[in-house]
Amino acid sequence: MKSSIHDKLMPGEELSQQLYEIRSHLHQNPELSFQEYQTCSYIMSWLEKWGIPHRRFGETGVVVDLIGEEGEGRHIGVRADIDALPIEEKTKLSFASKQPGVMHACGHDGHTTILLGTVYQLFQMKGKWKGRVRCIFQPGEEADGAAQQMIEEGVLENPRVDGMLALHLWPHLPFGSIGVRNGAITASCDDFRIEIEGKGGHSARPQHAVDAIAISSQILQALSLLVTKGTNPVDPVVVHVGKIQGGTASNIVADRVVMEGTTRTVSRETRKKLRQQFISLVKGIVEAYGATVNITYNEGFPPVINDPVLTDCVKQCAAELLGESAVYVLPEPSMGADDFGAFAEQVPSTYFRLGIQQADQPVYDLHHPQFQFDQDIIPIGVKVCTHTVLTWLEKGEKETC
Repeated sequence: MKSSIHDKLMPGEELSQQLYEIRSHLHQNPELSFQEYQTCSYIMSWLEKWGIPHRRFGETGVVVDLIGEEGEGRHIGVRADIDALPIEEKTKLSFASKQPGVMHACGHDGHTTILLGTVYQLFQMKGKWKGRVRCIFQPGEEADGAAQQMIEEGVLENPRVDGMLALHLWPHLPFGSIGVRNGAITASCDDFRIEIEGKGGHSARPQHAVDAIAISSQILQALSLLVTKGTNPVDPVVVHVGKIQGGTASNIVADRVVMEGTTRTVSRETRKKLRQQFISLVKGIVEAYGATVNITYNEGFPPVINDPVLTDCVKQCAAELLGESAVYVLPEPSMGADDFGAFAEQVPSTYFRLGIQQADQPVYDLHHPQFQFDQDIIPIGVKVCTHTVLTWLEKGEKETC
């Protein structure tokens, strides 16, 4: 990396203060998935203030295309999610959410701010690099299909993006550290709904009825066996039933039960196989007891499978900027999900963790009403993202960074 560029990677005091202002505003004004109209307008207002060309994508997305002035080259995309969660905030921050029941409890306000800072830095240095960078401010990550919808609408085209980069704040790594992993880093997440139709009757004469509750208990046991005996124990699988509704009185045989839950895998092949096993198993049990069933199995987020070349680029750049001791190779994937996996299915991609854990403060996990992070992580995120983008572009078609 050219020293003249490297020296400018850390945001200066003026930009850092602007980024802190942006983060505070976003945190105070969270919006739910696909309702991010004010968030979208606010992002564009800063881009306009900085004189950076941009375009609205869909109703609430924003895309910035940056073109280096040193010539043609590769094309990398960087994504930040911008939506919030339906959670009542309990942080007591001075800039806590003003929206009742809505909170940035997953760090998306930080992700958005970091990408804005990265856009600013790259734009200021565009005369010293070649290639293209597409910065995607994505709505609806907390809802199914947002990334996939943007892909279907052409966000990776004209011209085609060659690789994708994203980060996520992570409360399980030390502040200012980076977590990387080759291969799967997050799981898929698919939703299911099982509607069992039995035959109602009196509890004193069960032979004349078909008990939907009893059948649901058999399904619960069978699904646990599916995980422990039907899948490879070194290939993680989760099948979770989180909701069961059925029955009206203690002496009535329930004629209908609805079960809802999720399945998670870290392998695209296992994900496909699990769906087939799940549907076959449930149908077999229900039919064996003389009932009928309607199964809805919706594919949600695919697993995020990291590309080794881009991942190594993040690892190398983070070590150069923060020191090798600040870079952690994550030993296992998270069974949480992120729809960035849809991008990773299309082009080589990497998704890394940015640690926010501080030893002298309690650790609150993502989606917790007291989740928060120190704003000083923002310049670090900007520095790592900017350096990674420039390094990847500079290496051209080489296999490694």
